[in-house]
Amino acid sequence: MSTKQKILTQLRQDGGTVSGEKLADILGISRTAVWKAVRELEKKGYQIEHFPNGYHYLTSDVLEKELMSNEVLPASTIFIKEETASTMDDAKVAAINQQKTPALFIAEKQTGGHGRFGRSFFSPKGQIYMSLLLTPNQTFEELPQYTVLAAVALSLAIDHCTGKQTQIKWVNDIYLEGKKVCGILSEANSNFEAGRIKHVILGCGINFSLDPQNFPENLQTKAGVIFPQENPPVTRNQLIQLIWQYFFELVEDLPNKEYLDIYRKKSLVLGRTVQFSQQGVTYSGKATEITDTGELVVQTKQGNKTLSSGEISLKAIY
Repeated sequence: MSTKQKILTQLRQDGGTVSGEKLADILGISRTAVWKAVRELEKKGYQIEHFPNGYHYLTSDVLEKELMSNEVLPASTIFIKEETASTMDDAKVAAINQQKTPALFIAEKQTGGHGRFGRSFFSPKGQIYMSLLLTPNQTFEELPQYTVLAAVALSLAIDHCTGKQTQIKWVNDIYLEGKKVCGILSEANSNFEAGRIKHVILGCGINFSLDPQNFPENLQTKAGVIFPQENPPVTRNQLIQLIWQYFFELVEDLPNKEYLDIYRKKSLVLGRTVQFSQQGVTYSGKATEITDTGELVVQTKQGNKTLSSGEISLKAIY
């Protein structure tokens, strides 16, 4: 552990104001070295108050893998970058290099973030961009519904942190107060000869805290933010830790399908009119059911249509 990390740990554990002399004695370094380490921590984004009698640590929102790890996802398999093209790409490279899994890839900023169908994804600094790499080694039929599980985990975690109720737009978007605050992208890599899914990557882009006016004009009526205020009541570390805690608990509880009940209860589309396209034909109808395999059943004039993937539109939510 570096000197900076030791000082940070000590300030957090103490909770009050700690003198530079005490820190120097505990760490066996000079007070000048303490001062320099504190300055370096501040440059990284940590908020530390300076008083005549010492230093006082304030809650800071610097991404730290030690603060978001859990028993299933240890700090050793969490990787954080200041900037990257895409955390999905980072996970893909790690899969090729046989990275131990589960592994989580996070970035402060993405320069080439993308959503479904390769669409560009607005990725300003300070939000949450992460991708989870899994190696299920299962057939497609055996594979858990990871996208649905991730949507439920994200929705529950945001509910817990905000005290509000999020909704899920089939199949992979999280909405809060009528606006999209999170999108989920899932990709799988299969071993064709063995007929098994080798890797699964779950990517999440979360609008954590920023001024909604900072969104591009074309997104301001659609995109929302979990915490539009300046000082969120929780940190990104806490939300990330809670998301994956929920996710792995849901996975561990399989084949129990209680998560599907939550998914249906939180559905933004059931009972509403939706539009979608199949083979170049646009259909409109009432979303009536989400099956046990996560498919959406839509009642149209042409009969019931069952959607296993693709997109639907709900003009009323925009």
